[in-house]
Amino acid sequence: MRAPISVVIPTLNAEAPLTDCLTALMEGLDAGLIRELIISDGGSDDMTLTLAEAWGAEIMAGTPSRGGQLQRGCAKAKAEWLLVLHADTRLAPGWTGPVIAHLRGEKAGWFQLQFDQGGLAGKAVAAWANLRSRLGLPYGDQGLLLPRHLYQSVGGYPDQPLMEDVALVRALRGQLVGLEVTAVTSADKYMRQGWLRRGSRNLWTLIRYFAGVTPAKLAEGYAK
Repeated sequence: MRAPISVVIPTLNAEAPLTDCLTALMEGLDAGLIRELIISDGGSDDMTLTLAEAWGAEIMAGTPSRGGQLQRGCAKAKAEWLLVLHADTRLAPGWTGPVIAHLRGEKAGWFQLQFDQGGLAGKAVAAWANLRSRLGLPYGDQGLLLPRHLYQSVGGYPDQPLMEDVALVRALRGQLVGLEVTAVTSADKYMRQGWLRRGSRNLWTLIRYFAGVTPAKLAEGYAK
């Protein structure tokens, strides 16, 4: 019987965090859960692809757009379940038990967010993210575990540069459950920009998206 999970990771110059992300997946490989690793790259010019090849990943290259990269990677996947992770996110030890239990169902699952640094500020932002997730709006940096048939039935990831995760989870409304697994995510952007500034910016971007501003327009301001 084939392993049930295809892992899909979008990358763009992700050399620094990728090793930790992939090392954490070894637990799933040892448990017989992972069928393949797909790296969907958006044009990296560092050592990302060399590193991915060394780990035995199947590499897909294309234009840099996280939604498009995820769309291409998930379309290539062969397993019955998709584990979608960002390159700077790693699953905490012990993740395979809850995942194995979740595979008996038919809903999509999200993981509990925790930052790798940041003290009380990081804990506060993570608590808000997990509350938001329980209300039906997990973000991509928490990771998603999706039955492939459910993913396909809602149209999958849209090819857009920003808010691709929000678009997908809105389509999955009522079909999402939280898993008792911690996804440890890099706090580098928050540490550089400030927790309050970065968090406010993310919230304002979400509000504008819900108000109808296009992802392309949002991405222009988000990158500044």
